[in-house]
Amino acid sequence: MKTSLILACAALALHALPAAAAAPEALLKQHNCLACHALDAKLVGPSYQQVAAKYKGQDIAAKLVDKVKKGGAGSFGPVPMSPNPQVPDADLKVMVQWVLSR
Repeated sequence: MKTSLILACAALALHALPAAAAAPEALLKQHNCLACHALDAKLVGPSYQQVAAKYKGQDIAAKLVDKVKKGGAGSFGPVPMSPNPQVPDADLKVMVQWVLSR
């Protein structure tokens, strides 16, 4: 009986652990980033490779997270980037780091 109780508590504890962080590519798809951006081709917005090349060697991640969250225009031409306030900051950080690593 005691063993069953311990096993049940362990199973509940494991179930309560947060799921492993989603892969950046899955987050990009989940948050519809791929509707306007691609890895190596300009769509509505710049490719991820273009973004990485523009900001290479700069400490820009926090600024880009803010820009994705609030939207903006002018960095890659006249087409504005829509704000994305619904995207969790943790997801934004993962996606921006991935983009900058291209």
